[in-house]
Amino acid sequence: MNALIIVDLQNDFLPGGALPVPRGDEVIPVANKLQQRFELVLTTQDWHPPEHGSFAANHPGKKPGDRIMLDGIEQILWPVHCVQNTHGAEFATSFDTSRIAHVFHKGVERNIDSYSTFFDNAHRRDTGLADYLKERSIKDIYLMGLALDYCVKYSTLDARQLGLNTHVIVDGCRGIELERGDIHRALDEMRDVGAVLLRSGDL
Repeated sequence: MNALIIVDLQNDFLPGGALPVPRGDEVIPVANKLQQRFELVLTTQDWHPPEHGSFAANHPGKKPGDRIMLDGIEQILWPVHCVQNTHGAEFATSFDTSRIAHVFHKGVERNIDSYSTFFDNAHRRDTGLADYLKERSIKDIYLMGLALDYCVKYSTLDARQLGLNTHVIVDGCRGIELERGDIHRALDEMRDVGAVLLRSGDL
């Protein structure tokens, strides 16, 4: 059995949200259509406490895009987004969640961010996703969602480290491109670790 893992299709990452991924809403129809082709569909939610250390607003004098050291590792500061139990953290209303078997929360610890669907950014805490897949003997995963150059990329790198056969559905992703070339570099990094990049039409 293989698994489709849909990353962070939440209101705050869509146009009009607190941290919008350009054209992020375009991946929702892809996600809805692809779910029919997989026996197991999983998804993730950024799920931050209000005092999360990645929020620029929690660091006087800092602004989104600044970098700080947070609990020993470098952290890009972001606008306040995906706060637990708020509208921004909810899944997009047009995203069909009826076939989702499990939702994995990430970014729940105050002093560490979590881009990856598997681990926080320092690999100190896991989300439970790796164990969930292992218990079901799943070795093949297909990733899509937001944002390609952050959460999808780091999920892919971790998945390959875990020995999973990892496929990235490129037309089911959109990137932030905080710095020019980020999306292109992310695709190269994922390819370099052995991930298979494909399009939804290839499935």
